[in-house]
Parts: sequence; C-alpha cells; structure tokens
Amino acid sequence: MQTSVLAKYGDARLPRYTSYPTAPRFSSAVGIHEYGDWLANLPAGDPVSLYLHIPFCRSMCWYCGCHTTITRQDRPILDYLGVLREEISMVAARIPNRLPVGEVHFGGGTPTIISSAEFLALMALMREHFAFSDTTGTAVEIDPRGLTAEMAHALGAAGVSRASLGVQSFDPVVQKAINRIQSKAQTAEATDRLRSAGIGGINFDLIYGLPHQTVQSCVETASAAIAMLPDRLAVFGYAHIPTFKKHQRMIDETSLPDTAARNEQARVIAETLVAAGYRQIGLDHFALPGDDLVQAQEAGRLRRNFQGYTTDNCDTLIGFGASAIGRMKSGYAQNEVAPGLYAQQIASGRLATAKGYRLTEEDGVRAEIIERLMCDFSADISAICKAYSFEPSRLLGGNDKLAELERDGILDVADGIVRVSQDHRFVIRAVAATFDAYLDQSNRAHSKAA
Repeated sequence: MQTSVLAKYGDARLPRYTSYPTAPRFSSAVGIHEYGDWLANLPAGDPVSLYLHIPFCRSMCWYCGCHTTITRQDRPILDYLGVLREEISMVAARIPNRLPVGEVHFGGGTPTIISSAEFLALMALMREHFAFSDTTGTAVEIDPRGLTAEMAHALGAAGVSRASLGVQSFDPVVQKAINRIQSKAQTAEATDRLRSAGIGGINFDLIYGLPHQTVQSCVETASAAIAMLPDRLAVFGYAHIPTFKKHQRMIDETSLPDTAARNEQARVIAETLVAAGYRQIGLDHFALPGDDLVQAQEAGRLRRNFQGYTTDNCDTLIGFGASAIGRMKSGYAQNEVAPGLYAQQIASGRLATAKGYRLTEEDGVRAEIIERLMCDFSADISAICKAYSFEPSRLLGGNDKLAELERDGILDVADGIVRVSQDHRFVIRAVAATFDAYLDQSNRAHSKAA
C-alpha cells in the first residue's frame, strides 16, 4: 500500500455509493404523489425487494450512524408497529398486482427488539399482500445481546434465511469506549441459537477505526469471529461525523486512529480472513467460497445497494417504516425520518414520503458505472454508454480527476475500460467519485475514503 497514495486520497470524505445519486441529492420535489404514481405503474410480475425499518434500540452505541430511537418501554414500539402495518397495507393497495418478492430485509435499529409474535404477524401481513416463494430470501439484522431462544425460533419459523449479527469489536477497552459491551460468549450463543432454528446464513459485522482500537485487537476480533464460522463478514470503517450524529460526541476523538492506522487495521483484518479461507468481495465484504456472493462476483453479477454487496437483482425496492428508502426505475423515495412525523402521515391516510429523487437517463449511466466499479474494480464505460445510447466522451473526456488517478498509478483507461489496480482497491470510492456529477454540490459530510 503506497504511503503517498494513502496520504493523498485516504482522508477524502466520500459517499459509500450504496446508491446513485446519493441521499443528499434527495429533495421535497419528489413526494407522495410521485411515489404513488411509481407504485401504481410497477410492472406486473416483476419481483420486488422489501425493506422494513425498525428504528428502536434499548441503548445507544456511540459509533452508530443509523436512524434509531432509544426506549426502555415497549409502548412506543407497539405503537410504531401499528403504523407500520397500516403503511404496508396502504402501499400494497396502490400496487395493481400482487407482486412476487425476491428479498426481504429487516433493518434498524434493532429489528429483534419486537416480540416473536409481532415479527410473525408482520411476516404474515407481507405474505398476504405480496407473493412469497421458496426462493424468497429474508434477512434480519440482530443485536446478539438481546436475542432470546424464543425469537430465534420465531425467525426460523418465519422463513428467515440470513441473520446479520453486529459484532464490531471483541476488545473490552474498545467496547467500553463505544458503549457496547458484548462478550464472545453472547455472540456464540446467539449464533448457535440461530443455526439451531434452521437459519443457514450467518453474517458478522466488524468495524475498524474505533476508539482505542489497535492492529492486535483487530486481529484478535477477526480470529474470534472466524472461530464461530460465519458465512459472511462485512468489515466497515468507522465514520466519525459528530455534526451529523450528536451521540458520537461521546467518543474521545483523540482516541481514534489516524488514516494510516485505520488502513493498517483494515489490511490485517482482510489478511486474517483471507488466510482463514474467506474470499474478499468488493471493497469490504468477505464470504466462504461456496457462498452466493462469491459466485455472483465470479460471474460479474454482484450488486450493491443500501445493505451493501448483495446478490439481489430486483429493480424495485419498496421501503417501509420511518426513514426507509424505496428505489424504483424512475427514482428514489424516502419516508419521513422522525417516527412521529412518519406516524402522522400514515394516520392521515397519506403515504409517508418526505423527499426523493427522479432519475435522469444520465443518472442511470453513471449509476451503472459506479456500481460496476464498486463491485468489480473495473467498468466498461463504452459498453455501458452504448446500452444507453450515451456518448462515452461525455464521461471520459475532460475528466480531470480520473486522469489524475491514472497518473498516480491507481487505474488505467484503455479502449473505454477503466481498471483499478488490485493494490489500490482501498481507494475505489475515490475512483467512483470521478463519475459522480453531484459530489461537489453536496454539503453533507461523508466517511473517509480509506
């Protein structure tokens, strides 16, 4: 890893490119009427993905960048679930046909904060309004500290096929600094419960760049995770943006590793996982050789969406819940972020859409290029542009940032194909950003590129 490249590009604040355009481009110009029209015109028979946001936790993890609310009481959760059910029925009523479902994802917050009975009821409601099949995949994000045997059984009974467990770090010093105390035993017990319930896909989330984190503690955490044999691991860099997430102010900034240390942590985690037999997927995911993600990457079918790298190839994502984002061929629609405002909209009989974005043809070209770069570390600009009847010179000609990256040896451009050096995949977001037409127009703070 070249020190000069890291020094030049590592501190850049860039999007993670789980969508394009990114969320800062969303505006109130797209609202309930536009989203309602998009729903009404969804093609019959086309599979859709569903995302359900459960924005509640029992305690705040200080590193968290998600939209969540802390509650010790069950009443706010139960009230929210009532609203969520209303929204599911309301949205389904606007879709002319009972559409097949490819993937379902429960995110949070902590989706398993709800009771097992409530989870089963939600799944039953979705099956009532949408067409599930034996191939429908259902994934749930889980905090291992609160997963009961009863909930694990309910997840299995509901047909959940993948569970994503938050681990972050097993170092007790780091855990104290981020207000998340979680033992290896708790994590192992949750993993065993899920497998006993018939849930075959187990993901672990790890984070580097946390306060007081060291190379040694990263290796120890990765090694402990490997011993539990998860099928996949996602390894994210901590994004410290206290102006955006005020609870991050509880973290002592002087205890955070610098860019060089962050990169070394990412490197040793990757090396530890690869040495244990995991394949690296894209920028920050790892999977065992037989996993669908590996097969998708080898076949050039890997995708990237709001949940990260995925095999989900549905063109439509319908988002339910406060802050949830939906994606259609025409654009993006995001619900009200605050649970109270979200509930008010649904109670009034209106969709909860607060803002969104209508895609242009050029957006589609740039989105595909960025997705291929993030997934494959290369993109055939000429072929992608040809499919859209778009002139490649509009993207390659005069692209000074791309040319600079080429001069720095990070990539090469030949015959209309951009290829990123294997040694420089850690700055792939900087490459993707050269095709982002809106990046300089956003005042939003992003995470570090490395």
